[in-house]
Amino acid sequence: MPDDLTATAGLSLGAALTIVGLLITFFVWRRKGVASGLRGVAWSLLPLAAGLLGLMNAIWQFVLSLVGIVAGLAFNPLVWAGVVMVGVSVVLYVVSGFMRARGAGTSPRGAAKGEGSAKGAGGAKAAGPAAAPAGQVGAKAPKKSGGDDLSDFSDIEDLLRKRGID
Repeated sequence: MPDDLTATAGLSLGAALTIVGLLITFFVWRRKGVASGLRGVAWSLLPLAAGLLGLMNAIWQFVLSLVGIVAGLAFNPLVWAGVVMVGVSVVLYVVSGFMRARGAGTSPRGAAKGEGSAKGAGGAKAAGPAAAPAGQVGAKAPKKSGGDDLSDFSDIEDLLRKRGID
């Protein structure tokens, strides 16, 4: 392939591309109607215009550069390793989104706000409120947190009653 096109070669290439475009446009015109056909003619005339303006050499250089870049990327193993890394990254991001939506693998809501984040002896986090010593009579079991936050609508109900909405 030549690196540069002469003016005659650019004009010839533009004319050839225009003829191919007009042939395709003929079939599109018959199948889809006048509006699509006129649009096809408009696009088909652009290569000839580029050849007449002397722009075909610049377009040729652009196409050769793109082909070189794509060929270099397609046969480079480091590029394929990068593609694999992008794929792994996308999969991990999507999986983490599903996990967050379901509440799996996230810290409890109370721990994020500072509740229950007091450190006990030895640097371990406390699991919840301090339980009564074993064997003490009348001690209540600690409330379990981390349940369904949607089951307690009392605040919302009070607000609705206050506004007169029942």
